[in-house]
Amino acid sequence: MKKLVNTLKLLGLFLFSLCIYSYAQAQEMEESPSASYGCQSMIAPLVKVVVKRPDSAFAVADPLKWHYTSSPNLSVAQAEHDEFVKILLEKGIEVHYHDAYLPELADSIFVHDPVIITKKGAIVLRMGKALRRGEEEAIEKKLHSLGLPTFFKLDGDATAEGGDFLWLDEQTLAIGHSFRTNIEGIRQVRNAVADLGIKVVEVDLPHGDGEASCLHLQSLISLVDEKVALVFLPLLPVSFVKQLKESGFQLIEVPLIEFLTMGSNVLALSPGVCLTTQDNPITKKRLEEAGIEVITYKGDEISLKAEGGATCLTRPLLRRTQKLAK
Repeated sequence: MKKLVNTLKLLGLFLFSLCIYSYAQAQEMEESPSASYGCQSMIAPLVKVVVKRPDSAFAVADPLKWHYTSSPNLSVAQAEHDEFVKILLEKGIEVHYHDAYLPELADSIFVHDPVIITKKGAIVLRMGKALRRGEEEAIEKKLHSLGLPTFFKLDGDATAEGGDFLWLDEQTLAIGHSFRTNIEGIRQVRNAVADLGIKVVEVDLPHGDGEASCLHLQSLISLVDEKVALVFLPLLPVSFVKQLKESGFQLIEVPLIEFLTMGSNVLALSPGVCLTTQDNPITKKRLEEAGIEVITYKGDEISLKAEGGATCLTRPLLRRTQKLAK
C-alpha cells in the first residue's frame, strides 16, 4: 500500500511538472523567432517591417495642402528611400513593400500611422488627418496578405494615428491625445486592449502649430534602450515626464534647433541601436555619450520636407521580445 502511495505521489509530481513545462513552452512559442507578428515594444530587436516606396502620389503633393515645406523631388526621394531600406536589410530586418498605388494619398509612405500591431493582430486605426483616410483599408489588405489578422478596428467618430502610440513596455501603452487622436479613439483602443492585460496611459499633447501640422506623441519622445528615452521636454506634459522619471527612465534631451529637424523621432532597431536622419549632430553626440549606437540616413525629401522621420517610414510587424534571465 505504501509503495502504491509513493507511486501516486511520483505520478502527481510528474503531471504537475508536465503542466509547468507545457505552460513554459507556450510562453516561449509566443516569444519565439518563429512568430510572424507581434510588436508591443519600441526597442526589442526589429525582425519584420512594412515600408512604402515613394511614388507619383508623393511627388505631386501640393505643399500647402499637405503641410510639406516644398514639393518633393521624386527621383531623389526614391533614392533616399532605397538607401533607408538598405540599412534595414543590412541589419537583417525582413522588409515587405506595401505597393498598392494610392494616387490621392501623398502621406501613405508613412506606413506607421494607419495601424498598430499587438500579439493578437492589427488594430486598424482611423486617420485624424482627413486627407489620409483610405490608407487604413489599403494597409489592412497588405497585412492580411502577410497572414497578419485584424484584431480590432476603430469605428464611428473615433480617430487615432500610430504616431500617437508609444509602448513604454509590453503591457503599458501611452497614447497621445492630439489633433490626430481623439478621446473616442483612445477609449476604443483602451477597451480593445484591456483583455490583453495592457494598461493605457493617456498623454495630453500641446497645441503646437495647430491642426494642420503633424505633432504626434512620437514627435516628442522615442525610446532607444531599456528605460532610456530621447525627449523634447518643452512640449511634454509635466505629469508624463514625472511618470517617466518615477518609472526609472533616463531622459536624453533634444535641443530646440534639432527638434525642428525631427531630432526626437528615431527608430530603435534593437536595444541601444537607433536609426535617425543625418541632420542632428548634437542629438547624435548626446545619444552616443549615453552608450547608444546611432545610424543615420539622408532624408531631405522623404523626411524633412514631409514631416516624417524614421519611425514614420516603417510599420514594425514583429519585434523579438525575450524574458530577462533572473
